[in-house]
Amino acid sequence: MTLLGLESNGTGSPLVWLHGFTQTKHAAQEFRSILTERFEVLTIDLPGHGENAHIAANLSETADLLAEILPKEPFVLAGYSLGSRVALHFAIQHPERLCGLATLGATRGIKHVNERSARRTADNELATRLRAMGAEAFLHEWLAQPMFANLPPETFASRSHDTEGMARALELLGTGTQEWLGDQIGDIAVPYTALAGTLDTKFATEAAALAQAAQNGTCWLIENALHAAHLEKPDVAATLIRF
Repeated sequence: MTLLGLESNGTGSPLVWLHGFTQTKHAAQEFRSILTERFEVLTIDLPGHGENAHIAANLSETADLLAEILPKEPFVLAGYSLGSRVALHFAIQHPERLCGLATLGATRGIKHVNERSARRTADNELATRLRAMGAEAFLHEWLAQPMFANLPPETFASRSHDTEGMARALELLGTGTQEWLGDQIGDIAVPYTALAGTLDTKFATEAAALAQAAQNGTCWLIENALHAAHLEKPDVAATLIRF
């Protein structure tokens, strides 16, 4: 089982960008184009999405699959939401591969076992709903959530359209599958930037906690932005990723 389709754009030191749930490696074009002014930006579809919709892997397995295909020299790893969950697992499992880490919309996970189990049940129920309604209807419903209220119309582009792949991603990579990482974030020694939108209050609180827990962490909040701050304010988000 090998991830397919690693793409490179720009010149400079390597930065790997991991997309969010329902997105693909082609999402956030404006944001990524700003990053390419300073980095060689590498992108790849995560399991259940795009070219890798056929791959089923949990968070730890996805981190190991990425380790097989990403550069051997140290690189900056950055991710959004689902991508941030994968990025944190990669940083914990393969710390020697990184020279920097950035997350947007990340959490340490759900600490209490019962709450985590309830979230996993909810993720599985959402996967069942996705299979029943199909990818297109699900995407419209997903992007109608309040956390995405400020997204521009082009957000609907560069989305994954594989029903089964996204359903498996919910079951294997969803928030409910993430173990509590609060006790391991302190092992992250590389420079770490935790980002969130100021209007995304839960994740803003988590960004501060993540930065404080890491050995060399910094928290930056993007003014008047919700969950997908890199799509709402791509110039600000890209500028804050600096290593």
